[in-house]
Amino acid sequence: MTVPTLRVAVRKFEPFEQAIAAQFDDFVRTTGISARLEAVPMDLNPLHETLIGTGGMAAGAWDIGFMATDWLAEAHAAGQIEDLAPHLERAPIADFPQGWSPSLTGLQRFAGGFWGMPYHDGPECLIYRRDLLEAAGIAVPTTWEEFHAAARALHAPEAGRYGTVLALYPDGHNSFYDFCIQIWSRGGEVFDAAGMLDLTSPAAHAALDFLRMLAADRAAIAPGAHELDSVKAGMLFAEGKVALMANWFGFAAYGDTAPDSPVRGLIDVAPLPAGRGGTSVSLNVFWVLTIAAGSRNKGLAWDFLRHCAGARMDRLTTDCGAIGVRKSTWADPAVNARIPYYHRLDWLHAHAREMAWTPRLAAISHVVDDLLTAATTTDRSTAELLAQAQARAA
Repeated sequence: MTVPTLRVAVRKFEPFEQAIAAQFDDFVRTTGISARLEAVPMDLNPLHETLIGTGGMAAGAWDIGFMATDWLAEAHAAGQIEDLAPHLERAPIADFPQGWSPSLTGLQRFAGGFWGMPYHDGPECLIYRRDLLEAAGIAVPTTWEEFHAAARALHAPEAGRYGTVLALYPDGHNSFYDFCIQIWSRGGEVFDAAGMLDLTSPAAHAALDFLRMLAADRAAIAPGAHELDSVKAGMLFAEGKVALMANWFGFAAYGDTAPDSPVRGLIDVAPLPAGRGGTSVSLNVFWVLTIAAGSRNKGLAWDFLRHCAGARMDRLTTDCGAIGVRKSTWADPAVNARIPYYHRLDWLHAHAREMAWTPRLAAISHVVDDLLTAATTTDRSTAELLAQAQARAA
């Protein structure tokens, strides 16, 4: 008898890789099902390309794919992913959706279906070294100007530490998200009512000016920003090389749980700073597990997704260094004893924005990537760069 193999395309990040392997081992052990797992880790661009760009999910090359929620509209439009609603009806999850925050079950519910089970969460927030701010007598920044000043004050490359870090690697991820947050936090909007990118506002101009200024400030920022994605930036922080940063909640938790972390117990999180004329705002983008439209093991794939959604497995996701998605994990006393700010995920979700729903979101993100690259590597004017990006997006 041939043993079925579930092929899973995984976002390359050690906690994801460890968690999915441990969860599959538990799945096989507790259910008695005979199956194998082939998990292939990939960076963002290759992951998007293999799942959606080359049609791997429809062609049957994969059974399960890790997807960011802002890829789902594109994947659905291309016929790449399976509707999970019939599987939920056939084999429901006992406390779904009540056991999750509504913000984690809405982005994947559209076009009459449900297209991904929440797996890893953690909105963007301010992540900082509590010990460094306290020793320097610096209050937790509440504005971007205060953030910049704190980064300059805590910048100490001679001691192997930088004030802050930017992740400007052009993978359609953090530079795009950071730009959106900068606009929102200054009272602007990124998309118009039709879901089209709008870079004509004063807030967009101020956002780009701030990011290009910060990227150029060698007295505040870690070098090599254009080679750093969100994971590498997060790892710098976990290695004790960054004092404060705007990044995903998960990297704070990782710094407090990684076995060899030199910053364990020294980390705290806070709302992101606000810009002039705006308020603090976060971003709700999270990772889901999707079933490939072309999978020949859809029943087995759903059984595994269902297993991963259980409270014990969600806690395992957290124990491996990623971020669980269930309310029970966020409130778990043992988790909060290790990571005292874990319960704040509820607050962060209450103040998080969402991206526009459009199959063109990945393409738009790369337009913004190119905008940020040009802004931080040339002396062309902000107005000219924004106009060029606006024309490309249109």
